Amino acid sequence: MRPMIALTLLALAGTAAADSLKGVRFEHHDWMLACDNTRTCRAAGYQDDGDDNLPVSVLLIRKGGPGQTVSAKLMLGQYDEVQLPARLSLQINGKDLGALPLTDGAATLSTTQTAALLAALARSSRIAAVGNNGQRWILSDRGASAALLKMDEFQGRLDTPGALIRKGSRAEASVPPALPLPTLVLAPLVAARATDTALEHSAALRAALAEADTGGDCDALTPEGLPMVDGPQALHVTRLGRTSLMVSTLCGRGAYNEGIGYWVVNDAPPFKATLVTASGGDDDGRVISSAQKGRGLGDCWFTARWGWDGRRFVQTDESTTGLCRLVAAGGAWHMPTLVTKVMP
Repeated sequence: MRPMIALTLLALAGTAAADSLKGVRFEHHDWMLACDNTRTCRAAGYQDDGDDNLPVSVLLIRKGGPGQTVSAKLMLGQYDEVQLPARLSLQINGKDLGALPLTDGAATLSTTQTAALLAALARSSRIAAVGNNGQRWILSDRGASAALLKMDEFQGRLDTPGALIRKGSRAEASVPPALPLPTLVLAPLVAARATDTALEHSAALRAALAEADTGGDCDALTPEGLPMVDGPQALHVTRLGRTSLMVSTLCGRGAYNEGIGYWVVNDAPPFKATLVTASGGDDDGRVISSAQKGRGLGDCWFTARWGWDGRRFVQTDESTTGLCRLVAAGGAWHMPTLVTKVMP
């Protein structure tokens, strides 16, 4: 299930942080891949969702550039209150690969364990975390090779000795380097004017917002309005600059999510509204943030942020917590497709 107002996790063009590289998100069976604009990739695998297996997840992280290794973490399902084992070990195809040192239900795999896991994921394998109490957390390999192949492709590793799936003889030095973390310096806001509040009741401003909503993302601005809500939603105006304002209003509400719309407008007609997002959640005037549940259980989330650079709101962050598999409340991992260093 997706959030009420979908966050576009693949289309990152049009933001300063993504001018050089677009992030990618990919799902196949029980695995998900998220690669960001610095060429860092994260792949997460889970238990088979179709069976009555205990929730578990593994996160593989690899930075971009030649010679980079893969790190691996494991998390036992903790969404529901569970009795964690005192000791845990990794087993692959019946072979004991040694202890997994647990801290709060999570463990970091050793270099040897990670190498064995990667080799197992390239083919059909039986992978399990086994507790001293006899419990078994079974990690699915369905979709793993497709996710890791996509990781190799994104990072430019195909046909190199360091590729995870499609190895070859192409020189490791040909792998593209990691990209630096982009930086956005937030612009200072200017003081509000007495006339700003009056615009919150302007019919002309409301009409300009509706005109800018060409995709119909803001239900509250349609003739039908929001279901189960009487009357138009209030507008909130924040001054951004000498002639620019930010206007926000509730756009949509579902069973477990709501979306606030944000626009940048001129402070006088013609307003020339530009929609930033219709799935926002909060702002401090210079930064707009969004957090949307993937489903009502709250075990997976989608988040995004935009920062004011003095001319426009630039998208700076976009991420997911992984698949909805009841591993942890609030999601198991941080898997961005867009990252930026934001300077106050």
